Amino acid sequence: MNAHPARGPSLETIGMSKSFGALRALQDVSISVPAGSFHALLGENGAGKSTLVKCIMGFYTPDRGQLLIDGAEVAVRNPREAQALGVGMVYQHFTLVPALTAAENLVVSRADAPSFIDWRKERKALEAFLDRMPFRVPLDRPVSGLAAGEKQKLEILKLLYLDQRFLILDEPTSVLTPGEADEILGLLRDMAHRGEITVAMISHKFREVEAFCDDFTVLRRGQRVGGGKVGAVSTREMAAMMIGDAVVRPSAARVKAPTDGVMLEVAGLFAENDEGRDAVNGFDIKVKAGEIVGIAGISGNGQSELVEALSGQRRIKLGQVLIRDQDFEPTRDHFDRFKVFGLPEEPLKNASVPNMSVAENMAFRKFDKAPMARLGFWLSREPIRAEARELIERYNVRTPSPDTPIRDLSGGNVQRAVLARELSGDVDVLIVANPCFGLDFASVADIRSQIMEQRNRGAAVLLVSEDLDEILELSDRIAVMSGGKVAYLTDGANADRTTIGRHMAGH
Repeated sequence: MNAHPARGPSLETIGMSKSFGALRALQDVSISVPAGSFHALLGENGAGKSTLVKCIMGFYTPDRGQLLIDGAEVAVRNPREAQALGVGMVYQHFTLVPALTAAENLVVSRADAPSFIDWRKERKALEAFLDRMPFRVPLDRPVSGLAAGEKQKLEILKLLYLDQRFLILDEPTSVLTPGEADEILGLLRDMAHRGEITVAMISHKFREVEAFCDDFTVLRRGQRVGGGKVGAVSTREMAAMMIGDAVVRPSAARVKAPTDGVMLEVAGLFAENDEGRDAVNGFDIKVKAGEIVGIAGISGNGQSELVEALSGQRRIKLGQVLIRDQDFEPTRDHFDRFKVFGLPEEPLKNASVPNMSVAENMAFRKFDKAPMARLGFWLSREPIRAEARELIERYNVRTPSPDTPIRDLSGGNVQRAVLARELSGDVDVLIVANPCFGLDFASVADIRSQIMEQRNRGAAVLLVSEDLDEILELSDRIAVMSGGKVAYLTDGANADRTTIGRHMAGH
């Protein structure tokens, strides 16, 4: 292992720029993270945050600019050189080897890991290391058997084990319960304030920024547009820095209470995952007309398989789905007859054909009906384009033309295009999964407002999301999905974040 002093260094970039062809991803970005501080790096998707940290970590070579650590200019040409300088990164997705134990993951991560490992000696050294750390993980358990919070702790422990004292965290709480997130961020903040580490965190959660960070920097369109002390400016002002002059649609008000009539009922549903094990394990829920029921849960508890089963992308092994007390099968005929619509995860992959045009993708619901179809099979192009032009304008889809391949649109505009198609008729049931994942503020506000408007018109909405803030904002009732079934159910108005978090963790 490297022998860095056990303290957090300062880090500074001066005029850092990076282009990819004609795209200027970073333009003269200067940030300063003082030693022993917890710094937030904020910005929309495409703002340049990832490019900046990849330049710091040596994945990219900046076109120009300087990187200073503890005031001295350094050159970082690859991640190994960043590691040698004590700079490490916890990525959004785990980088651990699932089949190895926590101890094995730690030891083999070292550049000087021996060919033949004396486990008695290494185990003693690991125990001494953990005794100095603010949290522990089970050393002898395979990573595949660890909970998400334990895996995230192990990722952080791995950096500290490698003597990385400047930690870059990329959306570190996206796989954690609120309790786990607060615990880990609180421990890291305390270590930073003791001077043991310095932390820079990429985040979109203002609650966590306000609770744990000292300072913040905002990037927009590759440039630094603001920053300062956390608490000196409001979250509204931070958001304004992030979005600039983008128009954000106001939230749709919740205009009426749900009716007494159950529109959607899922009863005793079972569905297997790709390995043939039950991922949805006796799932039950009822959704009234004019109601949003939010399904919260940590990723991997059957949410994806539930949505795929309800949308016809995965076979229902056992159970029943009812619309207005009538049996529903996830077929094209029944989707049309029962007015069931949806927005699945990753709509470019799951709800569209990338090489086909925006207009063609918007026509999937109606292409076999007049006026788009003649004689039952002959497609009429002009009605397809006319419908697309009307939906593009109504739902603010930004596309060069209706004939543009949908793959060429940004993530937010793919979401808008698919949602425009799904909301273009009368909607009785709407099933949406992580509808705003990775989107900018304007797109998030737009899509959440459209979901609320469908609820206000009387649709039964099943909202599956790993963003607890989204669930709390939109839902009339909240169900926690754990182990493939409903583990907890509460009214949205009386929902307690801590209680929900405990049930998400399986407690």
